[in-house]
Amino acid sequence: MHINIKTLENIIRISKAAGDAILNIYANNFSVAKKADTSPLTEADLASHHIIVDALKVLTPDIPVLSEESNDILKSGEWRKWEIYWLIDPLDGTKEFVKRNGEFTVNIALIKNNQSILGVVHVPVTNITYAGAKALGAFKLTKDSASLNSKSKIEVATQAPVPYRIVASRSHQSESLKEYLEALGEYEIVAMGSSLKFCLLAEGKADCYPRFGLTCEWDTAAAQAVVEAAGGQVSNLDGTDLRYNTKDEILNPFFMVTASHENDWFSAIPKALLK
Repeated sequence: MHINIKTLENIIRISKAAGDAILNIYANNFSVAKKADTSPLTEADLASHHIIVDALKVLTPDIPVLSEESNDILKSGEWRKWEIYWLIDPLDGTKEFVKRNGEFTVNIALIKNNQSILGVVHVPVTNITYAGAKALGAFKLTKDSASLNSKSKIEVATQAPVPYRIVASRSHQSESLKEYLEALGEYEIVAMGSSLKFCLLAEGKADCYPRFGLTCEWDTAAAQAVVEAAGGQVSNLDGTDLRYNTKDEILNPFFMVTASHENDWFSAIPKALLK
């Protein structure tokens, strides 16, 4: 599949259609169910899922789709054989959606040979969209910048200021994260929900996002493509690139999202996490 600006624009259009459906539900009373793993599920998750899956089947009928809500595919393990596929999270940050704080997104990524090569992260409440592909660069679209051009391009920060801007939770920090921050030096916390944590780095508003907690591949794939297209990197704790569909489970290992390559973000990682 050849990726160009039109490809990216088509995926942005699909993500916005899904976002509009989410907002229609967000504006009214909605029920919240629980999945088998106790994570929340709303009608907005399912509405977004169906819009995206149906649109991708029309746009690229030969490329399969794996969604967080693709229960049958996930149970069968069919996706483990795919070399190229769409990986989507129809509503990333369902907890944020339920809290009505606006920090939730629509995530659509294209995976090829275990790499996320294209990604779109759409924020329905603000109508902001982050998009990226390595060959094209990374972009941020707002109400005032509706087209993918040089003015809408974004890049990671080339130098990390002091204090370092670290993406993390202000109130819920694991012991491993606390140890990392203590070893890092002077820092300030930049708090954000869902895959927007990655996007802060992509647009130069943060320097490092250490993730020492579990995530699923659909949580990270789209935003990883944006960060890498903006010049950043998403790595396993040993410094190798975070990859997809390389194991029998959908969970990611712990990882680091980093902007400036001049800083050694890895030396402060607690040794217990590297075993």
